[in-house]
Amino acid sequence: MRTMTELQTEKLEQNLKYRFQNTELLLHALTHSSYANEHHLKREQNNERLEFLGDAVLEMISSENLYKKDSRMPEGELTKLRASLVCEPTLAQCAREMDLGEFLLLGKGEEGTGGRTRDSILSDAFEAVIGAIYLDGGFTNAKEFVERTVLSDIENRTLFRDSKTILQEILQSEHKGTPSYRLIGEEGPEHRKQFTVCAYLEDKPLAKGVGKTKKAAEQEAAYRSILMLRNTAKDERTGEGLCI
Repeated sequence: MRTMTELQTEKLEQNLKYRFQNTELLLHALTHSSYANEHHLKREQNNERLEFLGDAVLEMISSENLYKKDSRMPEGELTKLRASLVCEPTLAQCAREMDLGEFLLLGKGEEGTGGRTRDSILSDAFEAVIGAIYLDGGFTNAKEFVERTVLSDIENRTLFRDSKTILQEILQSEHKGTPSYRLIGEEGPEHRKQFTVCAYLEDKPLAKGVGKTKKAAEQEAAYRSILMLRNTAKDERTGEGLCI
């Protein structure tokens, strides 16, 4: 039986800045397939269908926002920009900003292997929450939620769009060399592989990335490397100690 205490529901709604009329929809959005399988729930009681709906709602809202934001941007650039806004690492970061992982209902296996912090699980749950808000409060509430979370910081959200190129430009502009990427791990069945890649500068590791493809993992590793370098530069300017 899926349950959330009144205190947990209230805390998550505060994080989401949205109060559900039907909290069962919120609970549904948090239910990972591993939990549903382990507790013998019906297949449709996991969050995958809500994720499907939320993905469509997110794409519509982000498309409209970008279309109105720049009347001169061509279709190809709009498509690339939207892809960077709704990609797995971006949505996972949005989920982390509201501590969504803390409230997920996971099976013991996923729980034990770090499922609460995994980008794929967090991004799927975030889309499911969008779907739940859409069903609970309509398009206007879903739009307000997406604009406040995903579309509020487009400059940083879109950094992921071509992080490998950006990282290379940063390092070369500082005469530090060219980054390289090494596959350091892969797990999961063939149809659901997860690849882990580490970005290196010469033999020095910068940051790791995880993705459903090697290319996606490389992009995330580059993205995290850029954030790490930005934080390092900021700390050096302020004279603060590093915390990486």
